[in-house]
Amino acid sequence: MSRMAQVIVLARYEDEVMEPLTRPDEARTWRGCFVRIPWFVGGWYIEFERWQGRRGVLRDLESLPWNEPACVQVMLHDEDDDVFGLWMLRDGVLVEMGIPGIQRVHTAVRSQETSPGFLVRTGLGRGEDQHSPEHAQDPRSSW
Repeated sequence: MSRMAQVIVLARYEDEVMEPLTRPDEARTWRGCFVRIPWFVGGWYIEFERWQGRRGVLRDLESLPWNEPACVQVMLHDEDDDVFGLWMLRDGVLVEMGIPGIQRVHTAVRSQETSPGFLVRTGLGRGEDQHSPEHAQDPRSSW
């Protein structure tokens, strides 16, 4: 199943730390390599075409030996999101940061797929009313 998504990592002066994720590695659960953003100090990106090809990328980013973990920012954008979501390390775990005027909406779970939900700008009638009750949301990470 096609499902476009982009990840941007911003972490100034962490080139050595990110270097292993810029090379192919068949042992990873996700496919592809991060590419350095050439005009930016400490920026890398990757684009994914399928959900299955991206699972585990957050876990791998968390496991890196960051010199300044508090400065690491990970921006995720799934094809249905209005905006990029912002994730930062808290106690060694990447946690989604709330953004004023933005809400993550979770719809009912489909049995075969994991669903990260989608980010909408509130007040524009773009889907915030589609939010499912917590028991119907998918607890698995698609990242």
